[in-house]
Amino acid sequence: MPDVYLFLYGTLKRGQPSHEAFCQGYLSVAEAAVRGEIFTLPDGYPALVVPEEDMLATGTADPLADAALQERAEHRELPEPQRPLVRGELYLFGDPEARLPALDAFEGFRPGGESLYLRVLVPALAAGTVVPAWTYTMPGEPEGTPLPGGVWPP
Repeated sequence: MPDVYLFLYGTLKRGQPSHEAFCQGYLSVAEAAVRGEIFTLPDGYPALVVPEEDMLATGTADPLADAALQERAEHRELPEPQRPLVRGELYLFGDPEARLPALDAFEGFRPGGESLYLRVLVPALAAGTVVPAWTYTMPGEPEGTPLPGGVWPP
C-alpha cells in the first residue's frame, strides 16, 4: 500500500485538540510550509486558502487512487512554494485507505458533493525538499480573520 503525505496546519497538529484522535500512527512528521493564506474563522478554527495554480489535484472517494496520484506527482519537478507561506506540519502515513476517509469526514470533505473543505494536492516544502502533500483548503474567501504570520494558532 502506498504511503500518503498530509500537510496539517490547524487542530490536527501536535498539541492541538484533534491530533490524538486522528494522527496516531504516523511514520514521520516535519515542520513544513505551503503557499497560501490562513484565517481564523468565527468558530475559532483555521481555514487555509491556497492559490488555484498550486492545486495539483482534488481528492476523490478512492483513497488508494489518491495515494497513487500523489506518488506519481512525487516523481516530477514541483515548484517550490513562494510567499506568502502558511506553516504547519508534514505527516507521512502508511494507511491511506483508512486515514483519508476518516480525515475527509472530520474536515467535511465529500468528494463530488458540497463540502466545507476540499482535499487538494499541493507542493509542500519541508527540510529544503518539495513534496506533493494532501491538505484541506476552504473554497472561496473565508469569513474570518487573516493571520499575516501564516501560523495558527496566532
